[in-house]
Amino acid sequence: MGRNTRKRRTPLATKAIAASAALALGGGGLIWANFYASAHEKAPDNRTKRNVSQVVTIYCPDVGQKLRNVPDRARGEVDGELASMDQQITDAYQRLVTTRRAQAGDANFVQNSILGPLKDRRKVLIDRIKLQINRAGGKAPGNLDRLAGCTGRPAGGQSGGQNGGGQNDGQNGGGQNDGGQPDDNGNGVAGPVAADFIDIKDVPPNSRNLPNGLPANGDTGSTGTFTTECGTNENNLFNSDNLIAAPGVDNGAHHVHDYVGNQDNDAFSSDEDLANAETSCQNQGDKSTYYWPVLRLQDGTEEFDANDQGGGAEGNIGRILKPAQAELKFVGNKQGDVVAMPRFLRIITGDAKSFVNGTANANTSWSCTGFEDRQSTDKYPLCPEGSQVVRTSNFQSCWDGQNIDSANHRDHMAFVQADGSCPNGFQAIPQLQVKLVYDIPTPTIENGQVQNPYAVDSFPEQLHKPITDHNDFINVMDEDLMNQVVQCINNGEDCT
Repeated sequence: MGRNTRKRRTPLATKAIAASAALALGGGGLIWANFYASAHEKAPDNRTKRNVSQVVTIYCPDVGQKLRNVPDRARGEVDGELASMDQQITDAYQRLVTTRRAQAGDANFVQNSILGPLKDRRKVLIDRIKLQINRAGGKAPGNLDRLAGCTGRPAGGQSGGQNGGGQNDGQNGGGQNDGGQPDDNGNGVAGPVAADFIDIKDVPPNSRNLPNGLPANGDTGSTGTFTTECGTNENNLFNSDNLIAAPGVDNGAHHVHDYVGNQDNDAFSSDEDLANAETSCQNQGDKSTYYWPVLRLQDGTEEFDANDQGGGAEGNIGRILKPAQAELKFVGNKQGDVVAMPRFLRIITGDAKSFVNGTANANTSWSCTGFEDRQSTDKYPLCPEGSQVVRTSNFQSCWDGQNIDSANHRDHMAFVQADGSCPNGFQAIPQLQVKLVYDIPTPTIENGQVQNPYAVDSFPEQLHKPITDHNDFINVMDEDLMNQVVQCINNGEDCT
């Protein structure tokens, strides 16, 4: 199915997951072990189970977002340690969902057996990160140690605060059934749940409430567009790597991506590999890589990755849904002209960990065809008959003028401000807008459970929440094509 097969460097933590993953498989994914349906059911030793709030996921502060000044020669090692830290969270989450019986009998089990050891393991990696930064001539932040500890989050409204501060941002977790256990919709996977869906007609017009992802262009400034046609992943190029955030690490994303454009996308692809690769884009001068987490219909289908890491072994189950349409458009800036993007510029928009991190970097927009003035940020839309699901990502379009990447993969880019201008020191570049349209049977909700839900692939502990949607881009246009894009946009033309 188009998976890359080059030999991969795998974090040590990954090797430990195989055994626990085998225990966690049920119906193709992570199982919720609902051993006791009510607070009064007798445990096997005839003791009455205490009514303890069920922990459904794990929140860990995002260490990577706190790293601002990592010397170039230390970035590869630091990214590898951060990927190992993600693996640690995955391992801890696997243990969380396969030890429900022990948790039911011991209110301190999660802290003593899962969160405490996780903190110790994270502290080891944080120490390594600090050492690598300092050895390379940088200065590691002095407050990283306080990010080692993680917390368990109960069902119902759990979410992280802005920038990992742990404040509740009002999202509805909705992850319990009447027995106080996490809801698995009967398919063995935690999420999505009924509360993660909304009838598109119940979404108020013009109600999108995130600060990110504003359209950069308007009726003034640079008003042209450039659309590149790159297909909808007809070549079946899938993997669970993340070349931007976890280069050199197998399964660095812990969820599967669709790829269009560049056809040499895995964790080990160098800039030279990208430049020499084939492309699915009609304009062969565009070898850019465009990728996003796949959507799946949880209908019982066993995909090619049903037993693989990144797929079913990490709770990403069901039939992969390719877009019926993938529109990749570059637009201008309402304040003035745009400048060319540097080649190999990397941009991540949205946050794959928004459910626990909070919405500081979230950039989620869900809608339905015919209702695109109604945009949902933290709910999947239920579309009426004849309407299709729409995912839209408007990327950051202000560049610092110097760097193609940054230590946390964000600081070299910024969103336009409300008036369309860029922050001081940043330059306007063409804004990439990705619109994905899907033919999806509308899920039904019965007795508080959603039947045959669709969901975005996610890190296991993110519970397939729609707020975690994100999109990635590496510019690999040749110089002539990039100049054409800029000229079209600045001249107010619509080009392809």
